[in-house]
Amino acid sequence: PVLPPELRPMVQLDGGRFATSDLNDLYRRVINRNNRLKRLMSLGAPEIIIRNEKRMLQEAVDALIDNGRRGRPIQGSHNHKLKSLSDLLRGKQGRFRQNLLGKRVDYSGRSVIVVGPELKMDQCGLPKRMALELFKPFVMHRLVILGIAPNIKNAKRMVERARGEVWDILEDVIKDRPVLLNRAPTLHRLGIQAFMPVLIEGNAIQIHPLVCSAFNADFDGDQMAVHVPLSRMAVLEAKELMLSTHNMLSPASGEPLVAPTLDMVMGCFYLTEIREKSEGAGKRFNDFDEARIAHASDLIDLHAPIHVREVRYHDGEWLETTLGRMIFNEILPERIGFKNTLMDRGALKDLTAELYKTLTHEETAEVLDSIKDLGFHYATSSGITIAINDIQVSAKKPQVLEETTELVNGFEDQFLSGLISEEERYEKTVVAWTAASDKVTEFVEEELPNYGGIAVMAVSGAKGNISQIKQMAGMRGLMSNPKGRIIDLPIKSSFREGLTALEYFISTHGARKGLADTALRTADSGYLTRRLIDIAQEMIIVEEDCGTINAYWVTPRPEDETGKTLPERINSRLAAAPVAHPETGEILLERNQKIDLEIGQVLVDAGIREVPVRSPLNCECHRGICQACYGLLQATGLTVKVGQAVGIIAAQSIGEPGTQLTMRTFHTGGIAGLDITSGLPRVEELFEARVPKGAAIMAEIDGVVELEADEEGRRLRLISREEFREDYLAPEGGVILVDEGETVEPGMVLATSMPALKGRKSKAAIKKAAEAAVEAANSDDGEPIEQVVANIGGRVEIDSGVISIVWDDVDVREHLILASSYLLVKDGDMVRAGDPLISGPLNPHDILHIRGKDDLQSYVVNQVQKVYQSQGVAIHDKHIEIILRQMLRRVQVESAGDSDYIPGQMVDKFVFQEQNAKVLAEGGEPTTAKQVFLGITRASLLTDSFLSAASFQETTRVLTQAAVSGAQDWLQGLKENVIIGRLIPARVEIPGMEELLKPKPVPEIAAVSPGGWLGATGASAGAPGGAFDKKPSEDNGAAEPNIFTDGGNGKDSVTESDLPEIVVEEAEVEDGDADAPDNELGEDGREAEAPEGELNEKEDEMEPTEGELDEDDDEPGDLDLAETAELSTNGLSQEGGNGAGPAFGEGDAEGTDESSIATDGEGDE
Repeated sequence: PVLPPELRPMVQLDGGRFATSDLNDLYRRVINRNNRLKRLMSLGAPEIIIRNEKRMLQEAVDALIDNGRRGRPIQGSHNHKLKSLSDLLRGKQGRFRQNLLGKRVDYSGRSVIVVGPELKMDQCGLPKRMALELFKPFVMHRLVILGIAPNIKNAKRMVERARGEVWDILEDVIKDRPVLLNRAPTLHRLGIQAFMPVLIEGNAIQIHPLVCSAFNADFDGDQMAVHVPLSRMAVLEAKELMLSTHNMLSPASGEPLVAPTLDMVMGCFYLTEIREKSEGAGKRFNDFDEARIAHASDLIDLHAPIHVREVRYHDGEWLETTLGRMIFNEILPERIGFKNTLMDRGALKDLTAELYKTLTHEETAEVLDSIKDLGFHYATSSGITIAINDIQVSAKKPQVLEETTELVNGFEDQFLSGLISEEERYEKTVVAWTAASDKVTEFVEEELPNYGGIAVMAVSGAKGNISQIKQMAGMRGLMSNPKGRIIDLPIKSSFREGLTALEYFISTHGARKGLADTALRTADSGYLTRRLIDIAQEMIIVEEDCGTINAYWVTPRPEDETGKTLPERINSRLAAAPVAHPETGEILLERNQKIDLEIGQVLVDAGIREVPVRSPLNCECHRGICQACYGLLQATGLTVKVGQAVGIIAAQSIGEPGTQLTMRTFHTGGIAGLDITSGLPRVEELFEARVPKGAAIMAEIDGVVELEADEEGRRLRLISREEFREDYLAPEGGVILVDEGETVEPGMVLATSMPALKGRKSKAAIKKAAEAAVEAANSDDGEPIEQVVANIGGRVEIDSGVISIVWDDVDVREHLILASSYLLVKDGDMVRAGDPLISGPLNPHDILHIRGKDDLQSYVVNQVQKVYQSQGVAIHDKHIEIILRQMLRRVQVESAGDSDYIPGQMVDKFVFQEQNAKVLAEGGEPTTAKQVFLGITRASLLTDSFLSAASFQETTRVLTQAAVSGAQDWLQGLKENVIIGRLIPARVEIPGMEELLKPKPVPEIAAVSPGGWLGATGASAGAPGGAFDKKPSEDNGAAEPNIFTDGGNGKDSVTESDLPEIVVEEAEVEDGDADAPDNELGEDGREAEAPEGELNEKEDEMEPTEGELDEDDDEPGDLDLAETAELSTNGLSQEGGNGAGPAFGEGDAEGTDESSIATDGEGDE
């Protein structure tokens, strides 16, 4: 099959030349070579020429399919590689990622952002001209409905000329329609939020200062994009799910994201400060008003400690506080109580969390807005500022520098005399200068209160910290070079004194490395996020409870002795089993009970250090996860709803802070083998399940360590000696025939009951006596004989009539240890299987095989958390567990048994269990398999959906494999559905959604209509969903303007509700109309009046283009002619003899001079 010419066009450039798609060149080469081969064959050319021509033809075909796969790629005129068919699909610019997974949208704009301090939290300032363009269709429609413009065409003209009345209507239109704001890069779901627009002058978008942290926005020239939600569904979702007031907590950790920052913190800190010596300290007042009057009369200061009796929520006791704190408490609601503390950044963050827990979203937003206003007000009136003279360099600094310089010179002399090595000199120098730097920092801290504004900013947490002040006032200290090695020449000056040229050069050294690092890190972090999204995208909450009885045991973090990290680790989960108090036995936690920080603290106080919880790792849902195993959603603090895409949230939560993690491998001053991978590369190493560099050797068995050295290095032997014993009871009154310590073989007689053998030692005598005894026994003369026979060989031990045979089972494992490795065990130590023998990171695959799956899960979670915590980033464990679940999803078949599997095949764990159950039920031999730990890239490519895998990586390989094996895609994940344009299967129920999806009642007008429903032949009685539920006369023009609503039931149908309100922006056909199909147009561009019957047929012809319509959706065809007639009597302006046509959006069934959307279900003009 050849690609149709429309998809490989030729365009004429000015100058008569043609620009063509690369594919045409590739096709042309195939055709030319083919024709030449044909000609050569018909001429009977020699074999060698024909063979060469065949080779060239093969190369041309290869290049067409995948240029550059074999040999050198074919190049075009300007030495660029020609784009083949495979290249069209592949990569970021390919069909999958460019056009199917990401699409451009209409009704959007972008502009620079500025701060809007007077906005409410759910508002944004939208420039008027921008809003008019974005809401143009709605405004035009409203102009027609209100009769200000006679038809759509005139309305459009009015909007374009921006006449006075247009602005009033715009205000009216946007009253309850949110807009979406997005700042790139959108690293997590809070990068797109909904706001109610407020019209402003100017060209910049204003955003509320509190939502900046969620967008990671600042006002140094950042831009943001605006999008308009069109359909009723979209508007509802924007209001219910995406409004900024509903997104105050971080989806990663559940901490508040909208806590006040910068100036707001500084203002609140200034307001709530206590200054003992200020004016009016110690005075007493009856209530707040008295104190306020005193302040107005300059009798007391804001910060003076005063005593007040009637304070809100305080029972008439005298309370020592300040006027500032009382002013601050005026804005807090009663339920919060009186906050008599200094409000720095931490206190404000805690207050925000408390507000969120106690109040509704709206109330919280209101209080935060008041705190913001208060903060800004007092930050301004405090007059806090900084000047160069605020920074005083300590007088004690020169002395410290002098002492340290002498010390370091001493090390230098020792080195030159050969007393110490270069390495020692370096180490000692670094230690000495670090100590000096710390001393200078102490001086700075002592003098900090004298630093005025700078101190206030640092102490309140508004901006900066002590180390930055140290660099300004103390000394910059030691810097590291780009390799990460510390340069042993310190920067002795501070920024206040100024740096010398050499010092400046050294300091730029490290700074430039930092910038280069950041640029690289961004790309790496983005790629990690993309892989995480890909593996986790099908993780959706699918049911309420899978009923698993398996528990995941949570312990405090490895470095935490006291157990204080336990509450945060079990917070927002459900208990998997009841937990009792270790001493009293009282049940503290029931199964499936929600755990919060308070309960967590109760458990820790009771001395519990291990709690069984439900975890995504143990969930038994085949697709997705159940509510109980996931627990509470961090972003809301409520139980997660069915349909929530928790996989995406997990991937975003892990990927979003990725850019903050460092890239570096720390070098320990050049000692080989001790470089520690940390930061982003370590996270990637863990998620890709790679064997780390310099991985530790783990003991595979329990045993005793034996160390010995030889030429090759150190050998470490692990010897496991297990002592087994078998006991035999000697017969009563019998003879034991073996001695203590003797070695016996299997089958030897150890003891017998023959009395005749007593006292006889020699073997011959025993044999003779035994034969006689046996004979006697056979002739029924003697007594029956008992004898004890050894079943196994070994050493004999005898203890009061019990004979024991003892033997050892020895298992030896040998490892060669490098000289540079650091041993963790000594000769003769007893180790357990799974203990590391040398220091270094562990190999996750070893942990899985030796210690098992549970240990592996805890290890990976702890290691990933360690990296994030070193940067102060909080992420809940459950996000990491979701990714881990997907990495541990597959098993590798070892023996096939009676199934269709092939040994070595990777199979989904749940599918494998089902198949095995089937085989067992039929009495067959089950398959055996071992758990494997796959890296995220590998796991993503092994997914069951070939669409998802192809759009991820290795597109051509995945597609060929899918084609060869006849793969089917069941469209269960999110990506597959996005690619083919269906609604994604993740859908959370929103209040008000059912209302929207209900079929609309049928208007009574149907009965009166002479032609029945237009297009809905014969269905007038029960036709679903009329397009007009209310007449425009009842409308008063204030109805919510609407564009397409989508149909329910998971099918993506394009339906219109309230058709009159529909207008699509772009297609304007000025004279006549190309979109009035089949109807002859009169000379003036109007349709000739067609009889109704014909119209009915016309409408019928149009119907199949409506997209998939659910039965309970509105049919776009449901326009009623009688209703149009009624519109004209509703006092709306009429045009010609056409009835009030324009009320139908651009034109209508009777045909005005504009295109008809009523007949275009797709709305794709």
